Amino acid sequence: MEQKPYTLEEVKERTYKKRDAWWTVVLVDPVASRLVVPVANHTRITPNQISVLAFLVGIFSAYFFYLGDPTSLVTGAVLYHISFILDCMDGKVARLKGNGSVFGMWLDYMLDRVRVVITSFAMMAGQYVQTGEAIYFVLAFLIVFLDMLRYMDALQLYKLRREMRKKIRQAKRDARRTVDVEGIEGFEEGDGKDLQNTYEGVEEGASPVKRKVDLNNAFKKRFGWYLKLRDWLETRRIRPHLFSGIEYQMFIFILGPLSGMIKETVVASSVLLFIFELAIIYKMWLSTQDLNRELEELRREEPMLPSIHKEKELHQL
Repeated sequence: MEQKPYTLEEVKERTYKKRDAWWTVVLVDPVASRLVVPVANHTRITPNQISVLAFLVGIFSAYFFYLGDPTSLVTGAVLYHISFILDCMDGKVARLKGNGSVFGMWLDYMLDRVRVVITSFAMMAGQYVQTGEAIYFVLAFLIVFLDMLRYMDALQLYKLRREMRKKIRQAKRDARRTVDVEGIEGFEEGDGKDLQNTYEGVEEGASPVKRKVDLNNAFKKRFGWYLKLRDWLETRRIRPHLFSGIEYQMFIFILGPLSGMIKETVVASSVLLFIFELAIIYKMWLSTQDLNRELEELRREEPMLPSIHKEKELHQL
């Protein structure tokens, strides 16, 4: 049976993330989704091939950054944005066609990191040639360090969230309750609203008692105003973590060259990224305090199953 052509609406429905970086939502998705339609319908290009093409375009932009004159900087910025659009297309094609792979995820991640390293040093070496200021080499190392730190932090936060889920499940089993968990997911995005799972597993014949665990309680008490801002951003598909690794790259490799203020853009972007990373870490720390409190309360509660079984025995007598 012949595959029906993919439509733009289908691409949006099946490939758009529920929340994404504002740069992606505003400046990338509208272009990438329209390019995915002909690529998916009329070519056999794989997601991995698109990833490699995105990397090569990024390296080409690094060459122009190295040249360092105003015209070359603008050309490099345009090429870098095209590279990022292609980088978003590989994931969309994979989700649309279902032909993604674990290796493809690794390849995309590694090429992204290598692209940042090469582009950073190419741009800063070009500026050194143009100005003779050695500070640009320091900025190159700063960009690479913060980019790596951002993604290492994201990985560790993911592991921490997974460990928190394990603890909640174990506490549920001990208390023989179903548990609604709020606030475990989304810390990468500075959100914390994603997950509300009900964990089953109560023995047959027992009436499950829902026990809601809110791991955002401390944060909500301190920053209630943030919830309205979060909800407003989510209606526009924008994640509240407004300055992540994506915005960091785009500011440095697009806005900096276009404005001609590379040094100032790197410094300002680095400060913004560091502030937002601290905010995420602080929010996660608050959630761990909520987790400890909730686990302690669950441990104090008398398990429900024995009492239910006793009632059954009394009825049988």
